[in-house]
Amino acid sequence: MTTLIIATRNAHKVQEIQAVLGSDFRYMSLKDFPEAPKVVEDQPTMQKNAVKKARELAKWLQYLSGFDLRVPGASAYVLADDSGLEVDALNGAPGVHSARFAALDHAGSAPDENSSDADNNAKLLRLLADFPTERRAARFRCVLSLMQVKPPQPTLAGHLFEGTCEGHIAFDPRGGAGFGYDPLFIPVGGTESFAELGEEKKNAISHRSKALAKMRDAIITLIQGGKRF
Repeated sequence: MTTLIIATRNAHKVQEIQAVLGSDFRYMSLKDFPEAPKVVEDQPTMQKNAVKKARELAKWLQYLSGFDLRVPGASAYVLADDSGLEVDALNGAPGVHSARFAALDHAGSAPDENSSDADNNAKLLRLLADFPTERRAARFRCVLSLMQVKPPQPTLAGHLFEGTCEGHIAFDPRGGAGFGYDPLFIPVGGTESFAELGEEKKNAISHRSKALAKMRDAIITLIQGGKRF
């Protein structure tokens, strides 16, 4: 069975990935490797951040595999994602800085540590306070990077998969489920926020589920063709 080592300590994100991909994979995360080095997400795009996280964790796991039985065999892959919210009225912000949006200064720099969801949401609402519904268009974007743990040289970009979900920003937080900007994001054609939809409905339309579906289809296609991913 293919093992996916998910490059996150975010339990919500791990649960979403497991819910979408199902039981065809074995799952691990950074909670299984608490001593894994922290990767600074300092790249200018989500694509580059996802690749950087996957590459650095794959390198570290490859080194660890020489003496640590926790590391799976040749069928193990690192799955790293970078996701964010893009608001048209803010020229695509918070974008790549979504997790640290509240701490972002006027020069465009932010500390390495993430801001709280409440602080990020509060800042977004302040910036959009004077914008009517028709000017609150936004989208969630997810970029996945999949990289084998034990190739000869785990330094290539690996495989990239991307998904988006269009919608708009509500005027107030709604719902108690989800995480991040979920209480503020209402997908196109809906009236409920991601935080109100519940896991099953959200996973059917979310940006992450679309990227994961592309990844799953690519893996199945290669396996059916007798090739290794």
